[in-house]
Amino acid sequence: MTKPTDDPTIGRLVADVTRDLSSIVQHEIALVKSELRVSVRAGGLGVALVAAAAFLLLLVLILGSVTIAYFLTMTGMHAAWAFLIVTAFYLLVAVVLLLVAWTRFKKIRVPEKSIGTARQLPSALKPGNHAAGSRVKTAARG
Repeated sequence: MTKPTDDPTIGRLVADVTRDLSSIVQHEIALVKSELRVSVRAGGLGVALVAAAAFLLLLVLILGSVTIAYFLTMTGMHAAWAFLIVTAFYLLVAVVLLLVAWTRFKKIRVPEKSIGTARQLPSALKPGNHAAGSRVKTAARG
């Protein structure tokens, strides 16, 4: 006669491992969520503070422009001419910035090698197509 043992069966071991892994994954997800909440709050506050600072800097720019125009009037210049000079200066700065941005935009190119490699991927992933896989690797390196 065989004696019943308390040794777990393979099925029970697999069920225990599955349950434990599921529990670990759930706890890891909960940890990530709590960490992300803290990070999102800190990031949101940081974005709000940067937006407030940007708004204040815009006000400083406006008030500084008015101040410069009034300083020009102290030289005896009519106020209209002083404000026109300040406006023209900002217009000139904006045009220069746009020209620099335009030259940067013209340097943007389509990533031809990456597109070519991506187009080869579906055929390389087909079963039994080992030669296509080597071509994709070669194209990615080149």
